[in-house]
Amino acid sequence: METLLLAEVEVMLERYIAATNTHDFSEVAKLLHEGAVYWFSDRTCTSRAEIQAYFEHAWNVVQDEVYSALDVQWIAVDEHAATCIYTYHYEGWINGRQASGKGRATNVFVKQEGVWKLIHEHLSSLE
Repeated sequence: METLLLAEVEVMLERYIAATNTHDFSEVAKLLHEGAVYWFSDRTCTSRAEIQAYFEHAWNVVQDEVYSALDVQWIAVDEHAATCIYTYHYEGWINGRQASGKGRATNVFVKQEGVWKLIHEHLSSLE
């Protein structure tokens, strides 16, 4: 049972990263819990509109951004919730120059009506 749950949430994290890399918030929104809360280094977003505005601003600042999750560790997984920590990495173009960065991330997923949804993300820069 535990191996199956871990596989499910690993796929969910992969889907979330892939949705982020589409640069289309409607793809990200499909994976979000209605009560999702994001803690960024410079802002807390508690509504879908705030989360969308933050994502879209970031995609405008970092053109052609590619976001990835490295060294993922699942620190709690059960049939209702799963939490992972990882190092995030991004690369893209800022003002015509190649740029990259990294930081720490925590994602919390909950299973709602048989479907995993992201309910919390906390990102903090390491640079």
